[in-house]
Amino acid sequence: MTNPIPAPRRPQDSGLTCASCAHRICRTTRAQGLPLLGGQRSEFASEHQRANRLQALHPRLIVWFGESTQSFWVASRTGLYEARDWDDLLAHLWAHSRLRRPRVWQPKVGA
Repeated sequence: MTNPIPAPRRPQDSGLTCASCAHRICRTTRAQGLPLLGGQRSEFASEHQRANRLQALHPRLIVWFGESTQSFWVASRTGLYEARDWDDLLAHLWAHSRLRRPRVWQPKVGA
């Protein structure tokens, strides 16, 4: 055998981040170098826009995106709720709206 077995690769900690990816650590590192625009970093602009749209649809709730936790938050009369992703947030808001307007079962008259 003329070719030696290669040594396993060791992870290199170069401090570089991916140019455009969804890794939490890469997004956090990229956001640290960006200026604040209205108190928010442009790295998380799409999440802030999504939270603002839901806030407009649910005026009795406060919905925002937390850049430090990289999760959505909902403040309601019952307390705070942290949604790890968009689907979790939508499911929580759907359940919250169902609790606020429960369907009342009424027996049919004359049946």
